[in-house]
Amino acid sequence: MGRTEEDVLTEVGPRLRALRRAGGVTLADLAAATGLTPSTLSRLENGKLRPTLEQLLPLARAHGVPLDDLVQAPPTGDPRIHLRPVRRFGLVVVPLTKRAGGIQAYKVIYPPASRSRPTKLQTHEGYEWFYVLNGQVRFILGEQDLRLGAGEVAEFDTRLPHAISSATDQPAELLTLFGPQGERTHLSKVHR
Repeated sequence: MGRTEEDVLTEVGPRLRALRRAGGVTLADLAAATGLTPSTLSRLENGKLRPTLEQLLPLARAHGVPLDDLVQAPPTGDPRIHLRPVRRFGLVVVPLTKRAGGIQAYKVIYPPASRSRPTKLQTHEGYEWFYVLNGQVRFILGEQDLRLGAGEVAEFDTRLPHAISSATDQPAELLTLFGPQGERTHLSKVHR
């Protein structure tokens, strides 16, 4: 069962007192910092005065805490995206997009070269762009055998025989954009 508004406001006083004491601040010092009188501060801390927003804002600033910490507001929901990695063909693949169709984004972690299978060329419909975040990759595209390091980018038509693997005994991390219908990325120049 959730806390009522009255419960929340009743708990503010002891929290204010604890913050003030933990900081070694007197009522007079806090009054000078907030513009509130020592009497008002004392009544807030003792629960004899119901706090208002006009009182809580300068108190939060003076204590260096968010207003939510003073009232211990209930969480409003976690804005983070919780990505679910999947293991596929010895790789760790983290989907970064959830919509169907169009260009899909993934973070792909290739195992160290010593733990991966022999490189096998593959072909399929689509177009791929990748950026090496960490490590080094061996990228075979047709007759080309390339080694790319952190910060390097490649794009290619996936109908060409290709393979990507870590080039060292360290994992390699890539950010990949894949268009299953052959969509290509479009780069724009920004003029300053």
